Amino acid sequence: LEEAAFQLQQIFRIDISIALNILGIESMRAGHCRVAFTCFKLAADRGYSKAQFNVGLCYEHGRGTEKDLDKAGFYYCQAASSRHPMAQYRYARYLLQHGPGSPWDRHHKAVALLEQAAGAGITEAQAYLGVFYMRGLQPQEKRGLKYLLQAANSGDAQSRFHVGVCYEQGLGVQQNLAEALRHYRRSAAAGNRQARDRLRA
Repeated sequence: LEEAAFQLQQIFRIDISIALNILGIESMRAGHCRVAFTCFKLAADRGYSKAQFNVGLCYEHGRGTEKDLDKAGFYYCQAASSRHPMAQYRYARYLLQHGPGSPWDRHHKAVALLEQAAGAGITEAQAYLGVFYMRGLQPQEKRGLKYLLQAANSGDAQSRFHVGVCYEQGLGVQQNLAEALRHYRRSAAAGNRQARDRLRA
């Protein structure tokens, strides 16, 4: 009976958190940012990772509350520790730009989080890692190209442009101008101005 009561408590707690998070999303859509933030915060403080991520967004962008990047980082960290992929991406960005601790530790933790988010299919993380590996202090061009291709295949026109650059310049792949043109055309067709300029050149 004790186990059953505990399970019911858990289900009830999770259901309330889900309901509060949904209420927060609907309130945000209706333009009631303060109400949305309150709902997200209540659910987040109950340990619901989706709400923790939403609280992070509110703090990052100052929606329904004061803008506070450190608090945003705290909530992204909580959600990321529950394997929320977009929170992993956002927390990694926070670590690279604002996070506490030594730059070396932040860098390694951020890269690990970005790898997890990219593996979960987060296009932004794939694109970020692609550029990161291409432009790092010790470039890893093949690895960078792998992530750029993943992001490009998810529809990211900027990453498609970068893939074209890789083929044009032979970065991480054998130089192939025909393949570069193919990627530039696809990127330009998706509205990328840099790709259009490159095609004219």
